[in-house]
Parts: sequence; C-alpha cells; structure tokens
Amino acid sequence: MSKIALITGATSGIGEACAHTFAREGYNLILTGRRQNRLDELAKTLNELYNIGIATCAFDVQDKEAVTANLENLPAGWRKVDVLVNNAGLSQGLEPIQNGLISDWETMIDTNVKGFLYVTKIVSNWMIANGSGHIINLGSIAGKEIYANGNVYCATKAAVDFLNKGMRIDLLPYGIKVTAIHPGAVETEFSEVRFHGDKERAKKVYDGLTPLVAADVAETIWFAASRPAHVNINEIIMVPTAQANATTFFRK
Repeated sequence: MSKIALITGATSGIGEACAHTFAREGYNLILTGRRQNRLDELAKTLNELYNIGIATCAFDVQDKEAVTANLENLPAGWRKVDVLVNNAGLSQGLEPIQNGLISDWETMIDTNVKGFLYVTKIVSNWMIANGSGHIINLGSIAGKEIYANGNVYCATKAAVDFLNKGMRIDLLPYGIKVTAIHPGAVETEFSEVRFHGDKERAKKVYDGLTPLVAADVAETIWFAASRPAHVNINEIIMVPTAQANATTFFRK
C-alpha cells in the first residue's frame, strides 16, 4: 500500500514543490492550503503526472475549528499518515518593534506557531495510533539568529525550533521521527507576502545572489524523509552558497 504524506501550505512555494517530490516518489497526498482553486489545479496536475491518490482540504491553519473539522472528517484510510510536512508559514512586515503592526504580529504567531500546533496535535495522535510516522517542520535560519527588524518573525521560528526539539523528546517512545529544516534565503512568494504585495521590494531581497529555490528545500525534506527506519535527522540548516548566516551575503 502506498504511503501517505500530509503537506500544509501546499498551494505555492516549498509546499507545492514538496507535493511534486513526494508524488514522484509514489506517495498518496493530503494537500492543505487556503486556496481551493490552487489545490484543485495542483491535484489535477499531480494526478496526470503520477496517478496517485490525493485528498485536498482548504483551510487556513490559523482557524482551529477549520483545521479540526477538515482533518477529522477525512476518511479513516487517510489518517494513516506516514509523513507530515508542517510547511504553512509566513512573514509579514519588517519593522522595528516600536513601528510594527499588531495585525502582522498576530498573523505570524497564529500561523507559524498556533496553526503549526493545531495540525501537529491531530496528526501526531494519528501517528501514535498507527505506531509510526515522521513529522518534518519548516523552520528558518531566522529561528537560529535574530536580524534587524525580524523581531516577531524570528521569534515565531525560534518557537518552531524549540517545539521541534520538544516533539522529538515527547514522541520518542512511539517511534515517531521528528526533523526540522531551517532554510536561508529561498526565492518564493515569501518576500512578496512579507512586504504586503510590493513585488519590487521583494525582488531586491535576492539582488546579486543566487538564492535557494523551493525544489532545493523539497529535495532536502525528501532526503530526511527517505532515511532508513533507524535513522532520524534532527535538523538541517541549508543556505545558498552566497549566504553565510542570517545577515551575511556575498552579492555580485
């Protein structure tokens, strides 16, 4: 029987790339995201390419009731999730703390921390009942080092880092693997969302360097997921060759 991967935030970027990668490897997929039309388009494409089983759930991870209703209403067979990719996340704003928008803070905390927990709570219990599983959490280099004006976003990704470590301990007796992937600069919709749709400002983030792309991160996630049963990758920090850490770049 084919394995099942549940991927949050699958409608674009790293989540969409993960959907292609796991489909290529023969996984059936549960794809979640806010945009049903994008989920439908992605499911159609993946079905045509790989002829796999796909379930889609349109919800915002910030909405606890929607998360619970959608996941708990999946047929029993879909609850045998082998891999959870906790990818849904975002950054909004890049301002010093005294100028930040509270609405931006709430969106980041509700998505990157609370939404992450809502999904993990449900799926980890499925994995315990199934006797195995692997939870892969999308962190960020921003959760390892603070940078100017990153304040709340960096704090949310630091929370993911520590939750990843805590989950590794909590789920150890159940044979469930837990991994965090912490990327540096990745060219996706991330910066456009951060700058509230300002495409020009978003584009400048990557000026003079070759950033990671979503497929780079998806392949790294697959590497972690495809290790033998006795091997757990606790975390991977990955950056472009032109990036040394959260604040140091070599731009041409």
